Formats: sequence, C-alpha cells, structure tokens
Amino acid sequence: MNRKIYFSGAISGGRKDAELYHRLIERIKETDTVLTEHIGDVHYSPSGQTAADAENIYRQDTAWLRACDLVIAECSQPSLGVGYEMAFAEALGKPVYIFCHQGIHLSAMLRGNPYFHVSFYGTEEELMKKVSEVLRS
Repeated sequence: MNRKIYFSGAISGGRKDAELYHRLIERIKETDTVLTEHIGDVHYSPSGQTAADAENIYRQDTAWLRACDLVIAECSQPSLGVGYEMAFAEALGKPVYIFCHQGIHLSAMLRGNPYFHVSFYGTEEELMKKVSEVLRS
C-alpha cells in the first residue's frame, strides 16, 4: 500500500523492547514506509542529548506525525514521549493503533480513550498477526 507509518515505541522510557520494535518495523516495511525506523535500532540511545538535540527531535517527530498516514505504537514499556505522540496524533486526526502486552497496566488515558484502537496481545506471533490486520485495512 506504501502508506507512511509513524511507529512509536519507548526510547527514553527504556529500550528493553528495542528488538521487538525492530521486528515490528521490518514487518511494517513489507507493505509500507516507516518514517521512524530508528526506533528499532537496538544501539540507539538518548544518552548525551543536548537541549538543541531535544528541540530538533521534537521538530522532526512532529513533522513526521503531520506527514504520516497512520500511527502504530507498541506501548508495553511506559514512556511519556509515546503518550505525547499519541495525543499529538489524535489532535491531527491520524488513526492510532496501540498494542500492549497482556498483563501490562496500560495508562487509562490511552486505554479509556475511544479514539484509539487499543489491542492487547499474548505472544509476538499474535502481535504480528494483529499488526498485519491493521496494515491490510
């Protein structure tokens, strides 16, 4: 379909799911363009960022959110930035699909907002199937 997908996952909130993000991004790239491939880079780290870096990241990420066709977020790792991105995407009217591992207490601000398409999964295989369904729609 070659849509522009904004993939969101924790960076400053923790990188324990970076390998999962990488595999998700690779799956998305089978059919669409991922604007935020760096989220899946297992070596990417926010350490050493300056205030100027943060401002540039904000400008780039918000530009990508404006340009994207939809947002896919893996929210099992809590992250203030990911939450902000979800709200920003909602304000822009972008479709937002949020995935979270079962057993994780996802914020009520995301879980309770009927705008967001929230889905819980048990296994990575189940997650990939759910993401594939989104990409086919």
